[in-house]
Amino acid sequence: MNHQRRGALKTGGGLGIFGMLVAAGLVKPGTALARDQRVFDAKTIDEALTAMGAAKPEMSDDVQLIAPDIAENGAVVPVGVLSNIPGTESVSIMVEKNPNMVAANFMLPDGTMGEVQTRIKMGQTSDVYAVVKAGDKYYMNKKEIKVTLGGCGG
Repeated sequence: MNHQRRGALKTGGGLGIFGMLVAAGLVKPGTALARDQRVFDAKTIDEALTAMGAAKPEMSDDVQLIAPDIAENGAVVPVGVLSNIPGTESVSIMVEKNPNMVAANFMLPDGTMGEVQTRIKMGQTSDVYAVVKAGDKYYMNKKEIKVTLGGCGG
């Protein structure tokens, strides 16, 4: 075992980008993550939307939720979101019946195509929501995904 490597990682050698920004004084510890933590701790769709600042998002066909109708294994459900709304700034994926609703939250830089793909866990059959922020407005769409084998310990 390389003890020097382990020591370097403990003292900051493995800080990552966020740690380097904190060390450089560009970001204060906790500032960048504090806002998102309330979103991830939400237990209901209304709590999550309120924490995001999206109390009443508009349903829109310009937000496409790309996912299977039936997921054979809830531990790895492929989900994609495509936003055809100009100026898309963020994309969130929420699973209504999961213990923690927000499965993913993506912040998109200016000029980036409004498309994300990931894999999420689902404990049971549920509605999955895609919430997109563009400008000062929020838009969303939803899809029911049936789960045959739960992925959240089920």
